[in-house]
Amino acid sequence: MLKPYTVVYPVMPARDEEERARLRPIGRNSELYHAAIHGFTDVVRAADEMGVWGVAAIEHHFWSEGYEVGPSPGILDAYWAAITKNIHVGTLGYVMSTQNPIRVAEETAIVNHLARGRSFVGFARGYQSRWTNVLGQHLGAAATKSPSAAIYNPQTQAAGFSTATTVAKDRDDDARNRAIFEENVEIVLKAWTQESFSHKGLNWQIPYPYDTGVVDWPLARAGVTQRLGAPGEVDEKTGATRRVSVVPAPYTRPHPPVFVAGSGSPETIAFCGRHGFIPTYFTSIASAGPLAEHYRQAAAASGHSFKPGQNQSLVRWIQIGRTEEDALNRIRAYDLDIWKNFYAAMGRRKVENDDYFGSLVNSGLFIFGTVESVRRQMIEQWKVFPAEYVALINHYAQTPKEVVIETLDLFMRHIKPALDEVIAGAHRAAA
Repeated sequence: MLKPYTVVYPVMPARDEEERARLRPIGRNSELYHAAIHGFTDVVRAADEMGVWGVAAIEHHFWSEGYEVGPSPGILDAYWAAITKNIHVGTLGYVMSTQNPIRVAEETAIVNHLARGRSFVGFARGYQSRWTNVLGQHLGAAATKSPSAAIYNPQTQAAGFSTATTVAKDRDDDARNRAIFEENVEIVLKAWTQESFSHKGLNWQIPYPYDTGVVDWPLARAGVTQRLGAPGEVDEKTGATRRVSVVPAPYTRPHPPVFVAGSGSPETIAFCGRHGFIPTYFTSIASAGPLAEHYRQAAAASGHSFKPGQNQSLVRWIQIGRTEEDALNRIRAYDLDIWKNFYAAMGRRKVENDDYFGSLVNSGLFIFGTVESVRRQMIEQWKVFPAEYVALINHYAQTPKEVVIETLDLFMRHIKPALDEVIAGAHRAAA
């Protein structure tokens, strides 16, 4: 069965670029944000009622231009958990090259309890230098351009990105970012799954200092932690604290499902395979198809057996109209602004003769048309890659909540059943 989840990229709405410029910095417009954050509650409740599997927030900072105003996803997840009954709440994702992993483990465990197990956790590496470099400075992190993603991604190759064109700084930044990301995720996993743990790595010593432990913890001196804390926290001979116990443990054992956002780098896919995480492909089907098999092989090497597409997620933007032109008009109204001034401006999408609209519709990320056309296109893609999950990204509040709800409803009633059949057929064929 397909598990769709809607991902909100909170876009502060403007009629056009001129109004966005007139209201600058629109990302700090309290009235617009207040209306948007409360309006999305209606989307979450509607998605819950119609059986959508999940809803996800994002983590991004400093968006004065108003395109991704999503700095604190855990707060939104906790609120959404309180107002829903069945839908899973989560994040896509915590940017772990900038985070304190113990705080992430604690926060997501609490959300998992508030949701009574209806939560998932997403991790990402961080590609936006404006904020990744600032928030990650304590770890020496810099944003990654994911240079190896071009191996499987013709769109980035067409824009001039390849392993041959990257410079040494890009490769160094990517290696440093990945090392921080993987260590931080390792600590989150330890915190979730072990009663107490210690860690000595590239960036973290737990406890600190690692070599001596914490020698002045009063409750260890009084023998309280030895009697009431986790076994092994305190060295019985020296009285030093040698391990820490992160509380609470998650409600879901051993931990909530973990998604990892990626642009197609083989290293990220292999990392997901080793851990049994759910890779989330922000790529065209031409890129995702080969990566899906690469993931299955990496997962199998670590003892995880998955059917085709199982435990993997494709990312898509969809617009459904009464006619093809109606769907295209929705893209012009709701998606073209952010595509031109953010996605394409980041430089990883080829744009010829300032044809941003053509770049968008030919990106392989957007599926649009009538409901019959969108269903047909998605069936064709799922025959290539029968992904268990699909992230349906929306640009609310640039996209009105009524349109977001209508699109989800059409997807659930008219498209999801057909994709369920494709997935079931792929699993039967692989049996």
